[in-house]
Amino acid sequence: MPVHRAQPAAVSERERIDRLLTGMFDAAIAIAQPALRIPQFLPAPPRGRLIVIGAGKASAAMARAFEEHWPGPLEGLVVTRYGYAVPCRRIEIVEAAHPVPDQNGLLAATRMLQLVGGLTPDDLVVCLISGGGSALLPLPMAGLTLADKQRINQALLDSGASISEMNCVRRHLSAIKGGRLAAACHPARVLNLLISDVPADGLHDIASGPTVADPTTCADALAIVARYGIALPPQARAMLADGSAESPKADDARLAGVQTHLIATPQMALEAAAAFAAQHGVAAHILSDAIEGEAREVGKVMAALARQVARGDQPFAAPCVLLSGGETTVTVRGSGRGGRNVEFLLAMGIALNGQARVHALAGDTDGVDGREEIAGALLRPDTLERARHAGRPPQTCLENNDAHGFFQVLGDSVVTGPTLTNVNDFRAVYVGAPLHPSQQQGASHAPTP
Repeated sequence: MPVHRAQPAAVSERERIDRLLTGMFDAAIAIAQPALRIPQFLPAPPRGRLIVIGAGKASAAMARAFEEHWPGPLEGLVVTRYGYAVPCRRIEIVEAAHPVPDQNGLLAATRMLQLVGGLTPDDLVVCLISGGGSALLPLPMAGLTLADKQRINQALLDSGASISEMNCVRRHLSAIKGGRLAAACHPARVLNLLISDVPADGLHDIASGPTVADPTTCADALAIVARYGIALPPQARAMLADGSAESPKADDARLAGVQTHLIATPQMALEAAAAFAAQHGVAAHILSDAIEGEAREVGKVMAALARQVARGDQPFAAPCVLLSGGETTVTVRGSGRGGRNVEFLLAMGIALNGQARVHALAGDTDGVDGREEIAGALLRPDTLERARHAGRPPQTCLENNDAHGFFQVLGDSVVTGPTLTNVNDFRAVYVGAPLHPSQQQGASHAPTP
């Protein structure tokens, strides 16, 4: 008798596009994994000691990759975000709070400075730095407290300041950032292996640049504080005003032995996503790896660009994917469960107002958008309609900075868990091909590639 086998269910249009978008996101994260990147940058063994230090959301995974491929003796200390630790045999891993620092981070930063003290020119310090390291190394300048740093950090996060502006202030009020950690390693050589999570890959902005020279000044920090109305303790304002909080510059002799490699970048992640799209027959266009600005305003601009592609095949022919990275900001006005990537998506969705054939995914490559253990979300042509039926008015949610609540109710959140890397925000906007005239009627929410 013939055997009748069940046929696999056909993949719906929505599922196919969702798989394309999430596949690109996965590809962007995969290319930046420390286990893949670290072995390509191992140094020659030093004559003296090898000490490994680091900070950031990817630093523990970087430490494990380094010690797994290092045959000789080493010791070290690395601090990462709670939940991002991975087991290491010879390098101590400490967990601390992010984005608002805590006592664990303070103690780890203090111990890290002690660990690199008293080294010789024969010794080598390998610094494994990734995004998030700024909050994880909260060692304030003398005269300031951890509570001072916490208040300043929270005010910066809520202000709408760019990551570069926030880090400028952080560097100048820190006893370890802005090149001070590298200076403490002198006269040992320093090798920086960095995973970039900042626009334009500015070395001094990755984790506020603890092991690189700082091109900004106390005057720059004061101007940023004034621009955003950030309240500073009197001692902090005095240190910035009189220049006593100035950071090491490029001509500082203590930084002469520093060598730096960028081992993973936002551009690299976008290129991996574009390659994934090409493998699935969809053209991908990288707009920029360094887009900044208010998340909701960037969302409006991206909506206008997607609509132009959908309606007129300009500046790109559909079907295609528009890729971008960078780091937008959110000026917190409401009491919702924000997140810059989901706020971008919600604002984009409102501007598109159900535009057919436009889908999008936006997420943070570290797996955490804002303070939520949610990487981002998916936007579809029917998102606003479904939200209204679910009792979630889109504009009200946007005004309350509650984009996570908005997408979570719809079941459209993207949850990855700790990705163990961090190459900043990822945005992919898919625009399907124009519908055949016979398909136009009633097809506003049925995109066709």
